Amino acid sequence: MFRASSSGVALVRGLLILVLLLVAAAIAATFWVGGPPSISIKPALPGIGRHTPIQVKLDDTRRVEKVTVELVQGMDVKPVAEKSFETQPAWAFWKRAAPAELPVVVGRDTVKGMRGGEATVRVTALRAGSLLRHPEPAVAEVKLPVRLTPPALSVTSGFHYVAQGGCEAVVYRVGESALRDGVQSGQWWFPGYPLPGSDKSQHFALLAIPYDTSDASAVRLIATDEVGNQAEVSFVDKFLPKPLKSDTIQLNDAFLNRAVPEIMGQTLELQDRGGMLQNYLEINGELRRKQGRALQELAAHSADRFLWKEPFLPMPNAKITAAFAQRRTYYYNGKQVDQQDHLGFDMASVEHDSVPASNGGIVLLAKYFGIFGNTIVIDHGYGLMSLYGHLSALGVREGQEIERGQEIGRSGMTGLAGGDHLHFTMLLRGLPVTPVEWWDPHWINDRLARKLGSALPLAGSTSTSAPQPAAAPRPTSRPVSRAARSAHGKRARRGPG
Repeated sequence: MFRASSSGVALVRGLLILVLLLVAAAIAATFWVGGPPSISIKPALPGIGRHTPIQVKLDDTRRVEKVTVELVQGMDVKPVAEKSFETQPAWAFWKRAAPAELPVVVGRDTVKGMRGGEATVRVTALRAGSLLRHPEPAVAEVKLPVRLTPPALSVTSGFHYVAQGGCEAVVYRVGESALRDGVQSGQWWFPGYPLPGSDKSQHFALLAIPYDTSDASAVRLIATDEVGNQAEVSFVDKFLPKPLKSDTIQLNDAFLNRAVPEIMGQTLELQDRGGMLQNYLEINGELRRKQGRALQELAAHSADRFLWKEPFLPMPNAKITAAFAQRRTYYYNGKQVDQQDHLGFDMASVEHDSVPASNGGIVLLAKYFGIFGNTIVIDHGYGLMSLYGHLSALGVREGQEIERGQEIGRSGMTGLAGGDHLHFTMLLRGLPVTPVEWWDPHWINDRLARKLGSALPLAGSTSTSAPQPAAAPRPTSRPVSRAARSAHGKRARRGPG
């Protein structure tokens, strides 16, 4: 009798709880609409220009039917974006919905009829109602300046003659609103700098045409403000195409067995590809490209000042065994196995000959560097660097200041060198360029000094301070080493590095 009574009470209690829950659900369906969602608006830029990304985020979309984004200027209201949601029923008030993100873009490119001044980005979340209640929408706004005019930009220097694989300078005037200015040359960016000793609006840029680019139409002077407005000016007066030369390299086992294990032993990230030739192809291809990227990164540490005062020097009394911009085809046992570009001058003299610094600067790199073996890179300022490869000995350390003509090392055959020689490369922002121009005092005077004036602190007369390039890297009466003649068979004098 007692047990039956207890069971009945429990049943009644359970039914009562169920009724109460149903009543609560009915009340919720009738009256509950939930709280408004929190809306955040985060512009990627400090204002609106051509293309301003904005991230809109709602923390709770359970009872949100639709979100709209509008751009408001005075009485003009322009729709930008909208998104609909599937709302949860009112009685399921315990459920949570994931935050929602709505990426939008506002600007001159996406919103027609915008005008300068100020604009409001308005986000409206329409909320689902209940049987008896219809809540107000949730609204969030952010005001931003609207800037539709690009920075002022005009070229002030003249006679811009540039060769394929060569360099040039341009002087220009840029408006105060510019956040970034410089020269875009194909895929390469050459930043501008304030012209030393001049007013703040006068800038200059050192630029280059990539060695494999036969069209200078993509070269533009560019200035961009903080909201993406961009001014562009074409300034190249004459372009001199210089097609790549071609060459062939005959690989042999003696060279592979000497060079490949050395590079792999000094380059820990390389993995054994299962054979000497396979490892060579990895070194000559992927490692070569990786080192090119490393040189671009190294250029970011270049000083924002000129570190040289005289024209550049080639290696004296050296015979040129390979020149700049050669497209090399590699053969092994009569079969073509690879093709790469040689982007420097190979200069051979006697074994372990003294290697002078081409000009004053600061050593950015002095170590074993993959395909170039023992390598030194000197910074000459404003992104200009010189590279000395295949050295047998390093005579300087990173961070050391170097004078023009100072001995920095000894020639050798480390890395991908077929014989004792110096591999010399000039680079601008990491892009290999022909060094012949930098060896020529007349070129420096005409292309740089005339444009930059006192900002380029040349010492003495540019017409007599250095030898002409045709006379400097010349054949020497001293014999080229036997290793340089024979290490590569028929192509001994052209090391594959």
